[in-house]
Amino acid sequence: MTQKELIVQHHQKSVFSAVLWPVLITLMLWLVYWVEIKFRINLTPYGVYPRTIKGLVGIIASPFIHSGIEHLYKNSIPILILSSALFYFYKDIAWKSLLYGGLGSGLLTWMIARPSFHIGASGIVYFLASFLFFKGIRSKNLRLIALSLIVVFLYGSLVWGTLPGKPGVSWEGHLSGFISGFLLSFTLKSTHFKAFQIKRQHLEKSDQEDEFMQQFDENGNFRPLEPEEKENENDELDL
Repeated sequence: MTQKELIVQHHQKSVFSAVLWPVLITLMLWLVYWVEIKFRINLTPYGVYPRTIKGLVGIIASPFIHSGIEHLYKNSIPILILSSALFYFYKDIAWKSLLYGGLGSGLLTWMIARPSFHIGASGIVYFLASFLFFKGIRSKNLRLIALSLIVVFLYGSLVWGTLPGKPGVSWEGHLSGFISGFLLSFTLKSTHFKAFQIKRQHLEKSDQEDEFMQQFDENGNFRPLEPEEKENENDELDL
């Protein structure tokens, strides 16, 4: 496999994950809301209710429950965008980070929030933004650092949502998601880009060794290629 083929293959696999799973996750949120409206079911009591046994169910259920179409819409767009970035740049730990981030956000909300039902996927949104930002900043990869800056540009204002403010908004859930993302950015290790870079360097080394070996004929005699021969050889390879 050539370097170009490796890059194309890596890109195709990453794009597939970055499109398929975020779309399915977002559709799942809308499906739950549709079921709630269609069958006139009130799922709010299944949200996180702090420091109660029943409220523990909400740690898993609350991200799928929304108070209305506007609430769902406001969470759907950032989840679609941020989870796409997660699955593209951190494909090997994407599901693990979502699972741990969702559980951590819900559990922390259950521990610190005021007595009320806390619902919605906004905790996941804050987790994703926090995780992508801190993970990228700590990396030595220019692409991941650039991703962190993009997250700040698009969703930097989210930080104000972690403070008490508008009535009826679970700032505790936002804060819990932000803290979970920060902590997991240190504990979860991704080898996605590192493995790709190692494989690419290996191919580069192989290409250099092949070019060196071309300087010898079939009898092992040193015979450097003339410039014209190199050009002809490159032309043949391009074909």
